[in-house]
Amino acid sequence: MTQRPRIGVFLCHCGSNIAGHLDVPTVAEYVHTLPDVVYVQENMYTCSEAGLNEIREGIEKEQLDRVVVAACTPRTHEPLFRDACREAGLNPYLFEFVNVRDQCSWVHMREPEPATQKAMDLVRMGVAKARLLQPLEEQDVPVEPTALVIGGGMIGMTAALNLANRGFDVKLVEREEDLGGLLLQLDKLYPTLDDAQPLVENLVAQVRSSPQIEVFTSSTLQEVKGFVGNYEAAIVDREGRQSSFDVGTIIVATGASVLTPEGLYGYDGKRVITQLELEKRFKAGQVKANRVVMIQCVGARIPERAYCSRICCTTAIKNALEIKASNPDTEIYILYRDTETQGTRYEAFYTRAREAGIQFIRYSPQNPPEVSKDRVVVYDELLTAKLGIPCDLVVLSTPLVAHEGVQELAQILKVPVDEHGFFLEAHVKLRPLDFATDGVYVAGTARWPSHLEETITQAYGAAARAATILSKDHVTSSGVVAQVNELMCRGCSRCVEICEFGAPSLVEVSPGVSVARVNPVMCKGCGACASVCPTGAMSAMHFTDSQVSAMVRAVLAGDIPLED
Repeated sequence: MTQRPRIGVFLCHCGSNIAGHLDVPTVAEYVHTLPDVVYVQENMYTCSEAGLNEIREGIEKEQLDRVVVAACTPRTHEPLFRDACREAGLNPYLFEFVNVRDQCSWVHMREPEPATQKAMDLVRMGVAKARLLQPLEEQDVPVEPTALVIGGGMIGMTAALNLANRGFDVKLVEREEDLGGLLLQLDKLYPTLDDAQPLVENLVAQVRSSPQIEVFTSSTLQEVKGFVGNYEAAIVDREGRQSSFDVGTIIVATGASVLTPEGLYGYDGKRVITQLELEKRFKAGQVKANRVVMIQCVGARIPERAYCSRICCTTAIKNALEIKASNPDTEIYILYRDTETQGTRYEAFYTRAREAGIQFIRYSPQNPPEVSKDRVVVYDELLTAKLGIPCDLVVLSTPLVAHEGVQELAQILKVPVDEHGFFLEAHVKLRPLDFATDGVYVAGTARWPSHLEETITQAYGAAARAATILSKDHVTSSGVVAQVNELMCRGCSRCVEICEFGAPSLVEVSPGVSVARVNPVMCKGCGACASVCPTGAMSAMHFTDSQVSAMVRAVLAGDIPLED
């Protein structure tokens, strides 16, 4: 006769996050009545060391072989509870997480009685699934202690140097002939107004002289195979020569481009230019103008590009101050929709511009400025009057946009991009520099328009994230993966087509007969393959059909069928 499971349920008050909106003791009293539940414990904070100790002690003293925790969110806390189970000698996949904060107390803050009833339902579902959990195995995968950094601009070089200084080998791939990226075209940096070139040249020299960094310029990524710790990358240069190497992690630091405002405000690259073209004139010493008008948000914050590029306002202020420094008598007008100077340093930078005599005039998108041969006409929202400003130079502040070829690179790496072509992180708060694909990270303006200081911080962060993999002899894959019953598989390849991570592949097992097999290291356990499998050969472990069905029956019937 099969031994009945011994389930322990731990209910977290989460301070007042849960207990402040539902009756936890009532839920605990109810959980005692559920089949196979032999131990129930309330905790103020289950994720605390005291709470984790109670899980370990409960497993040992009560001989628990299943654990259910009803707490806040598995996105941040599930690894803690699984580790506690593992430390107590229990397979970590015999643990089930019930999210009674995000899915119950927070959405029913003013409904304590329905929230309490719903918490009972959620825990009952968790217990029904826990009764059917099976121990799963994890796999150890050796790590190649080399990183691939894609992009040789300021961010890519910073990340590469950071990893090299930690003792890791780095392959740095840049599509242009020279390292340096967009900063090569800049004259000075805000808010310090330091020269950009010495900073770039110093960093390039450090990268070139580092024995840990191998640089590939005029090269692009052609193919990536493998998985975290064991990627095989292939690159090709402009001469068609190919190189391939093994790496453990990948950092995407491809940067962004500046929008060329074709067809906007009479842009001609001569009298009407962009801020980037103004930078080039600074470097060549060719800025000669008595009256300058700068127009903000050109090509940004419109239906095609709804985002704010964040750097445009401070760039305009920096360039306006540079003009004033060379010729204090120059009249400068900045026409803006909203001035974005985040933080005290940039706000002080804006104040400095006002004190220098630079005029700021607000316009609305309904009444944009009009540029003619000798003047700019703008409706001042604050004065409620139309102004005509004579000028001999118009400078357009245009946003950063994603590089061409981003979609191709994203497909090679199997990572997502947003609607604007910027790379999309796994989670904006919890994993801001990670992709969903393990071992692949992103930093800089490839992710989103950002100030230089912020992107350099991201470069250090991405390098640190990569180092957490490279510093290990091996990485451990999750046990929550898809598995194939090869006797039921007919090799239709639908699982191969739908998987975003390339985990399933077709393998010929006999002449003319192929079946799907899953690489457990690449699999994320999302279940997409199981949902499209027409024969039911594919199963998402830890979320099997029987486990999910038991949860559905438990919530609909109001009890837990014992015949599962």
